[in-house]
Amino acid sequence: MKLWDKGYSIDQDIEDFTVGKDRELDLQLATYDIIGSKAHADMLTHIGMISNTENQALQKELDNIQESVSQGEFEIAEGVEDVHSQIEMLLTLKLGDVGKKIHLGRSRNDQVLLDLRLFFRDALKSIAEDLGGLVATLLNAADAHASILIPGYTHMQIGMVSSWGLWFGGFAEGLIDDLSYAIATRDIINRNPLGTAAGYGSSIPVDRNMTTKAMEFNGLCVNPINAQLGRGKTELQVAQTVATIALTINKLAMDLCLFSNENYGFLSLPIEYTTGSSIMPHKKNPDVFELIRAKTNLLTTLPTQILSMITNLTSGYHRDFQLQKEILMPAIMELKRIITLVHHCVPQLIIHPTQIHDEKYRYVWSVEVVNELVRSGMPFRDAYQKVGLEIEAGSFEPSTELNHTHIGSIGNLSLDLMRDRMRSLLSKVET
Repeated sequence: MKLWDKGYSIDQDIEDFTVGKDRELDLQLATYDIIGSKAHADMLTHIGMISNTENQALQKELDNIQESVSQGEFEIAEGVEDVHSQIEMLLTLKLGDVGKKIHLGRSRNDQVLLDLRLFFRDALKSIAEDLGGLVATLLNAADAHASILIPGYTHMQIGMVSSWGLWFGGFAEGLIDDLSYAIATRDIINRNPLGTAAGYGSSIPVDRNMTTKAMEFNGLCVNPINAQLGRGKTELQVAQTVATIALTINKLAMDLCLFSNENYGFLSLPIEYTTGSSIMPHKKNPDVFELIRAKTNLLTTLPTQILSMITNLTSGYHRDFQLQKEILMPAIMELKRIITLVHHCVPQLIIHPTQIHDEKYRYVWSVEVVNELVRSGMPFRDAYQKVGLEIEAGSFEPSTELNHTHIGSIGNLSLDLMRDRMRSLLSKVET
């Protein structure tokens, strides 16, 4: 069955190619198509296009279909093009002419727009909640390891004294920024396209405010042409959100691979979190973080992939848009899995506290020596030059009397501020 069926068949190879992976991916959209259909049927009753009795029959059967979705029994039958066609077919088989009335006043175009916006809205909420859990774990780690010093690097060269507290806290705050981005994206796309039909409105007097309220959208996609312009742009905004989160996690994974290297020795993973070598019996490889690094690298390319599909298209619908689902929907699931894995692994990291005192890190104390000289009254530039000359001459010796209590530290106030910000952001997701 096809919603555009006019009684003729098309070449099977053409049909297989144009349907693509819709039948597989659309299973994830079934609930959202039912939500939209229920709201649409209520609205059609409100404007007098179908009777109360017909609406009651539609609502009951849509609930039955949703039950099959919830039980994992819903399928898109062979020869049925997509989820929209399958649900309308089921309604028609069960209710006859009443089922055929459900499509009045809408197009498959605004059905797809609606289903995807509802799907992305829920996906972004779920990602935000997952990020909240990971951030909380990182902040707890920052608190637990606040006083353990490690070198900070610039240009991958030894820079200044840092700490595990700063490191964990830094990635926590970075993910809070990403959480803010996800929530902002969700707010932008949370507008109702239903009733814009194929992109040029409908002569049926649909009540779009009613469906907007019923589905808890923030507002309308007011102009039907702009609703269609949102196809591709919405996916791009979601892809950018996925990419920015992936970028933060990518750097975290790279640091953990590096810091677990024997030449650094800042941390290790429990043996059950590592893999080995077929010929080197000592190997304990951080494969989980290497794969996270590779997968997040791929996720950062999502915006470019979306742009390559939608750039230079005219306004209105194009079949090109279909392909976005094939890269974006699996990517969302991949990101959620990655967040869960990092959340699972971070508390298991074994932090080694003594590496900062290794001789090879002696110059990491140079800034603190400069600051000690400044505190004793020497001008900063003179202190900087004095320590620099000592380093070049090989005579630099960090003082054993340096006050380390403030070096590389992250205070409880800083952690509390981040926790407050995270809670504030997550409260927006709930509303």
